[in-house]
Amino acid sequence: MPQLGESIAEATVLAINIEPGTTITTDQEIMEVETQKATMGVTAPCPGTVLEITAEVDASYPVGAVLGQLEVSEAEAAEAGVLPEKLPEAKADTPHFGVPADDDDGSATLADPIHPTEVEPTVGGLPVPASATGASYISPRFRARMEELGINASDLASVAGSGAGGRVTVEDFERFMADLESQKMTFASPMRIAVAHSMRRSWARPLATVGTGIALDSVLTHRKTCDPKPGPALYLIRALAIALAEDTSPAGRLIGERVVHPPAIDIGFAVEVDDGVLVPTLKDADKIPLAELLPRYDALVDQARQRRLPREASRPGVATVTNFGTFGIDWATPIPLPEQNLVLGMGMGRKAPSWDAESGTFVPITEAQMTLSFDHRLLDGGAAGRLLGRINALLQDPASL
Repeated sequence: MPQLGESIAEATVLAINIEPGTTITTDQEIMEVETQKATMGVTAPCPGTVLEITAEVDASYPVGAVLGQLEVSEAEAAEAGVLPEKLPEAKADTPHFGVPADDDDGSATLADPIHPTEVEPTVGGLPVPASATGASYISPRFRARMEELGINASDLASVAGSGAGGRVTVEDFERFMADLESQKMTFASPMRIAVAHSMRRSWARPLATVGTGIALDSVLTHRKTCDPKPGPALYLIRALAIALAEDTSPAGRLIGERVVHPPAIDIGFAVEVDDGVLVPTLKDADKIPLAELLPRYDALVDQARQRRLPREASRPGVATVTNFGTFGIDWATPIPLPEQNLVLGMGMGRKAPSWDAESGTFVPITEAQMTLSFDHRLLDGGAAGRLLGRINALLQDPASL
């Protein structure tokens, strides 16, 4: 098995294009193999006659493993650089590369190569690399077994691999599952499983978060004049909707080489329910004043907690607002839903000193941290920062919301 790429440690044989007795030429494709990155061909290093094929279809082999035997003349082997011109004498206890065995007719058979660090081929399926995010490659056999047991690739992040290059094999997976049976387990709720699937899909994108402190005094003062009183999250929803209506590109979706802008500014908001989170959507949040949004917002909160959201309110909006400050959290990096690029969050309001240039002293204000998590393919830090700045400016004039 040749080295098929810098980070490729092994490959699975998909097809064998030759048989024993076949005469082949240099660079003729003799096998088709699958690595974790692509399907590639294994070619002949020099012309000759195939003596034996030891590789099997659907089996995986590490780089350097013997896939078969090829009979070549010494001259052709030397011309192709397959054999060294002069081989040193090997010590009895020192592993070395095989030596050609001369026959009476002048031909030579390449002996099995023995590498200084021998790697055993993995038996029973293509191993997959395990990392902090789980397996990045899953063979069809492996995937079928995982689907049978309801396991996802990210569930394998803690599995130590015994395959070449530290890859996780089907056998490693079976041992992992057997070990789980000896531990205490409970079934996850359908809500928790749904949230898990959504977050796995979201994390497939490059996500980033920026944040800034905002003064809430204007919002809190305006709130006291309202009856009924809107919560801080609703102010955030309205400010985000207006900002996105002014420039819809941050709320767009990057599809291929185009940014698809949203036809409407519908904003979702997170509502904690038993063992999970639901995200109802306020339609046309940029066109409806704060006072008119409040009853719709309150109704959706109640419907979400009862698990009775209407279908039109269950469709994802262009962004989500979450008030994680209600849990006493100052700063967080929430993850956008798979269908969205943005999630705006607000932390807990706290008293903090703020410099007042007119009086030349520090004055107390109520400050909260506001964060914006976004798909980095569509937005950079500068654009995200400007969006946060515009939202902050709108919150300082809550009467306009």
